[in-house]
Amino acid sequence: MLAPTVPTVPTVPIAPIAPIAPKFANQQIILIFALVERKIIHIDMDAFFASVEQHDDPWLKGKAIAVGGEGARGVVAAASYEARRYGVRSAMAGATARQLCPQLIFVKPRFERYREISMQIRAIFYEYTDLVEPLSLDEAYLDVTTNKMDMPSATLIAQQIRAKIFEQTGLTASAGISINKFIAKIASDYNKPNGQKTVPPEEVLDFLAQLDIKKFYGIGKVTAQKMYQKGIFTGADLRAKTLEELQEYFGNNGEYFYQIARGIHLSPVQPFRLVKSIGVEHTFETNISSEVFMEEPLKKLCEEVAQRLAKKQLLAKTVTLKFKYSDFKQQTRSRTLIDFVGDSATIYQVISELLYQERLRESVRLLGVSLSHFNYPSEEGQPQWVQLQFEFPPWEEYPKR
Repeated sequence: MLAPTVPTVPTVPIAPIAPIAPKFANQQIILIFALVERKIIHIDMDAFFASVEQHDDPWLKGKAIAVGGEGARGVVAAASYEARRYGVRSAMAGATARQLCPQLIFVKPRFERYREISMQIRAIFYEYTDLVEPLSLDEAYLDVTTNKMDMPSATLIAQQIRAKIFEQTGLTASAGISINKFIAKIASDYNKPNGQKTVPPEEVLDFLAQLDIKKFYGIGKVTAQKMYQKGIFTGADLRAKTLEELQEYFGNNGEYFYQIARGIHLSPVQPFRLVKSIGVEHTFETNISSEVFMEEPLKKLCEEVAQRLAKKQLLAKTVTLKFKYSDFKQQTRSRTLIDFVGDSATIYQVISELLYQERLRESVRLLGVSLSHFNYPSEEGQPQWVQLQFEFPPWEEYPKR
C-alpha cells in the first residue's frame, strides 16, 4: 500500500502575504502562498549628516568629523566614515568620542539643511514609484514591483536612483533589493558605503543562513545574547529551531523570529506611515539629583510636546516620562489614561505623578516626555491581509492507491 502523496510547500519564500510556514492543528494545514512577487528597495544614505557637512565645506572632506556636541554634555548625532574607523559612533558621548579620536572635528547639526536635501532625494524616489515609505531623513523603502518607468529590474532602478542622488546632491547612497522590507534592509548594509546588494527569491534562504544573528534587523544586543545562550549564532541556527522552541524562549516574539529565519516578512511598504509617538527631550548642563529641580524643565517639555500634538491635530492616551542617568542607562515610566488628552496642564499632571512614583536611582542627565496611542480614525475600508485556510481530510480518508 502506498502512502498518500502530500502536497509540498515551496521552500523559497516569495513575498508571502500572511504568516507562517505550515501549521498542523485539528487536521488543518494552513498554507500561505504568495500572490505577487514583490520588488522592494531599501535606500540608505551613507553617513548622511556628516556627508552633508563634508559636501558643503570641502575643507572637511577626508577628515574625521562628528555632527553633535563636543562638551561634557554633548552627544554625537552622526560620524563620518573617517571617524568611525576610530570607533566613534552615533549616540556616543562627545567626551568619549574625543578620547577615541583626538583629532575629531565637531560640527553643529543643521537639521533644516538635512531636511532640504532629504526632500530632494525623496523627489527622485517619486520619479519611479508612489509607494515610498520614509523611515527617517536618510532612508526609505520603495516598492517598485510596478513602477512609473515600466522597468522590470529593481536592481537597475536602484542603480539609477543612486546615480541621480549623487548627480543632484553630491552624496552617496547604498541600497538593498529583495522580496520584502526585512531582507532589503539587511542587504543595504552589505556593500556600504556607496554600494548595493540584490537578494533574489532563490537566494533568500542561503543569504539568511550564513548571517550572524546580530545582523538580523530587529534583533538587538540583549536578544542576540539570549540567542547565543540557546546556541543560535546564525540564521541557519535560528531556522533549525521549531516554532514551539522559539515561543518558549522568546514568548510572543518567537513567531516573528520563526518567520524571519525563513525570509518571511509581511509588512507592505506604507506610503503614509502613522506617527506612533511624539516626544521631546532635554539634556542638562550638569546632572540633577532632586525631583524638585526637575519640575520646571518638565513643565516646559510638556508645553512643547502639547504644541507638537496640536500641530498634528491629535490627542493621546499614553504619557511617558524618560530618564537618562549619569551612567547613560535609561528608564521610562508610563501611564495610559481612560480618555484622550492634549493640553499641557493635564500632561504635566500625569508626568508629575510619574516623577514621584519612585525614587531616582541616581543623578539624571536627560529628561524626556513623550505621548502615544493617538486618536486616529478607524481604518474602515482599508485593505486587509487575508490568511487562507484549507481543510484536508485525515490521512486515513485519502483514497488508497
